Parts: sequence; C-alpha cells; structure tokens
Amino acid sequence: MATPTAANRPSPEHIFNALNAYHQSAALNTAIELDIFTAIGEGANTSATLAAKTGAAERGVRILCDYLTIQGFLTKEAGRYSLSQESAIFLDRRSPACLAPMANFLDNELNKRNFAVLTDAVRKGGTAGDHGDNTKSNDELWVNFARSMAPLTKPSAEFIARLTGAPGAKPCKVLDIAAGHGMYGITIAKLNPNAQVVALDWPHVLEVAQENATKFGVAERFSTRPGSAFETDLGADYDLVLLTNIFHHFDVPTCEKLMHRVHAGLKPGGKAITLEFVPNEDRVTPPTTAAFSLIMLAGTDAGDAYTFSQYEKMFANAGFGKTSLHPVPEMPQQVLVSER
Repeated sequence: MATPTAANRPSPEHIFNALNAYHQSAALNTAIELDIFTAIGEGANTSATLAAKTGAAERGVRILCDYLTIQGFLTKEAGRYSLSQESAIFLDRRSPACLAPMANFLDNELNKRNFAVLTDAVRKGGTAGDHGDNTKSNDELWVNFARSMAPLTKPSAEFIARLTGAPGAKPCKVLDIAAGHGMYGITIAKLNPNAQVVALDWPHVLEVAQENATKFGVAERFSTRPGSAFETDLGADYDLVLLTNIFHHFDVPTCEKLMHRVHAGLKPGGKAITLEFVPNEDRVTPPTTAAFSLIMLAGTDAGDAYTFSQYEKMFANAGFGKTSLHPVPEMPQQVLVSER
C-alpha cells in the first residue's frame, strides 16, 4: 500500500469549504446589492473610494472585496481592485450581458427556506416547503422569475431562434408555454417580421412578458393567453411550441400529459422546442447540468433533471416520432426538437 504524501494526503478542506459555501453566495449577493462591480468598473477601485461610492463602511468594503478576490470575482494589486473578466461581462450593470438581476430570483427567501429543510425533502422524496406543486399559480415566485431572469436567456433564445429558422420572413405561428418574461418568443418575433407569438402563463406573469414585447417592438404580433398550461385551451395550428424550462418541475406522467396537449396544438410538420437541463445517462455529468436535480428535489413535489433517453420516451408516448438533441454553446442546457 502506497504511503500518503503531502500532495495526496486526505484533507478536510473540501468538507470545510462545502459546509461554508453559503458564505460565497451571501458575499456575491451583497456585492451585487451594493453595486460593487459597477462601482469598480467606473473607477472606484480602493476600499476608501468604494466606501464613498456605495455608502458602506470602509472596513466592510475592504473585507468583502478581499473575500471576492479570494473567490476569483476580483483581482487586487497594490491595494487596488479590478474586475475579473467574467465579472466585467456578467456583473457590471453597464455591460449589455449583465446577469446581476438574477440574484433576486436565485437567492430569494423561498429557495433558501427550501434548502434549509433539505433533509426533510430527502426523507420525503420531494420538497418540504409549501409550494411544490407548480401546476398551481404562485405569483410571488414567478413574477420575480420573469423580472429577474430575462438577461440569462439571451444565448439560449438566440440559439433557439436560429435553430428553428427564425431569421427571414416565412409566416410562423408560435406558442410560448410558461412564457415568463416572454423572451424566447420575442426573440423569434424580432428576427422574423411575420412571426405571430402567443404567450401562455399566469396573468400577472404575462404582464411582464407584455412589457418586454413592447420594449422590443413586437407588441403588435404578441398576444397572451392567461391560465394553466394543463387546463387552458392552447389553440391550434402552431408551427412551433416553445417549452422552456418547464418539464423539470413535474413527474413523468405530468410531462407526458402536457406533451400530448402540445402534440394536438401543432400543425402537421410542426415542432415542439424544449429547453432543459439534460444530464448524461450517468446522471452525475456534466456537473452543473446534473446538479440541477437537487434544486428540483428541494423545491418541487416530483420534478427532476431528465436524461435524453427519458425525454425521448416521454415524447414518443405523446405521439412525437423523432426528437433530436442540440447543445447550447457555452450554456449548461440543451435544446430538444420534437417533430410532429
């Protein structure tokens, strides 16, 4: 048996860091709340100037920024802080790719409460929280989602639009199920002046989608259909039905029920477009994608991150003859195209 060396000797450091991982999310959320990244981008790069810019105590800012440097969000040289490349792109509010608003959803109190009782969820096999049935309306959660998560959708929305041939002028009727902020359908409408988009979601969530449709100049070709995707009349003769980040909230029979409805709403030759976290068949790779199952365990009654073979079977049971898989570049999700 080999004798452990200093390089391979077991250490509790990984365990220590995992148990303290909430420190990192708290620090990042605080920096976003104080607009630390934008302030540094604008030139306030010392603890004194950052304190003056943010209205926080100099000692507090110095300790926070040192911690963010340790975690790789900042760099520090001669007492001056700079943004890392990813922080400059994704956390400085002046950047068109800024994702800072998503902290309002990802770090919300409901998510934290769900993970505080994760042991109970593991014992139960589903959330120990009060809002695990996502077939029911929950404006507090989903309006927050719609207002916070739109910036994250840009790469996936543009990928879907181009994958489905949106650039051009071919007439296209699109149903966006669980539309939220509406950006997936809106992106198609922006690239195709003859696309008509119908967004389906809860009434107050659709108010956010309608605001975005107006903002991006497609309101005249954007209509809403309030209600449940499982109960509301979906309409018919759609060329495309968008199903973005919805299936992971439900068990297999519920997913199949929804996909049966989608199949009925598509015209012959139409396509259902699914955006999801799709782990490999081992269910532990790729890491970010596979780890999404734990979020569903903590927050839903029966949701999961399903593998491609599971989606193929579900969609075939709903009447779809063929489903293909398309990785979204530089994102942890994949697009599934199912042909009617």
